[in-house]
Amino acid sequence: MRVSVLMPVYNESATVSRAVDRVRSAAVKAEIICVDDASTDGTREILQQLEASGRIDRLIVHPVNRGKGCAVRSALALATGDVVVIQDADLEYDPNDLARLIQPILDGRADAVFGSRFTGDTRRVLYYWHSVGNHMLTMFSNMLTNLNLTDMETCYKVVRTDLMKSLPLTSDRFGIEPELTARLAQSKARIYEISISYNGRTYAEGKKIGWRDGVAAFWHIAKSNLLPPRAQRITQPDSINVAPEEQVPLYIQSGP
Repeated sequence: MRVSVLMPVYNESATVSRAVDRVRSAAVKAEIICVDDASTDGTREILQQLEASGRIDRLIVHPVNRGKGCAVRSALALATGDVVVIQDADLEYDPNDLARLIQPILDGRADAVFGSRFTGDTRRVLYYWHSVGNHMLTMFSNMLTNLNLTDMETCYKVVRTDLMKSLPLTSDRFGIEPELTARLAQSKARIYEISISYNGRTYAEGKKIGWRDGVAAFWHIAKSNLLPPRAQRITQPDSINVAPEEQVPLYIQSGP
């Protein structure tokens, strides 16, 4: 199974190269598509070097900052893998978790798999009020989607590529997380949840999302669930077709 890793990047010069290397060293066959969202700290030049050396497969450059959601859509348009996943470039999420996350889709049980930061795996202990906000947003989202997720805001949402491309995604910024959740629920996708590790960072270390984004997320949850456009109900395949040479071993380590 080939995984299209969609990596939106904005001012991550200190971490983006290591983030790419971590994906390359993970036990999945990966296609890496990076989007530089008008960085001003030298990130674009680093990404250009990574593309020239073959460490990333495609590089998209936004001339002006358009937000995470827009960057995800730009990368998604070029995705050719069996499944897609969003990978932040800040080292908070561990690509070694991807092999476990794709398993329910490979087995034919799931159309999408969420990686939960709150169900028992290793995580860095940080901001209490951030966790409260995450739980409140997840609860509000669950009330409107009728799902029982524990971590709606997680970055790690692995989705069948054909399904992801069929969803009417419109959010430009951090609203992409609640919108993607709402669209998957509307499509009646089979969603699983698996615990993941999480190495959150502080604001001093470069964390960008703030309380205003949390407040805006409530609006995005309501908008995505109550207003058009809505996702169409999907037909689930029995399984993902995997070439015989990719079945044993199940996960193939990719190289540059």
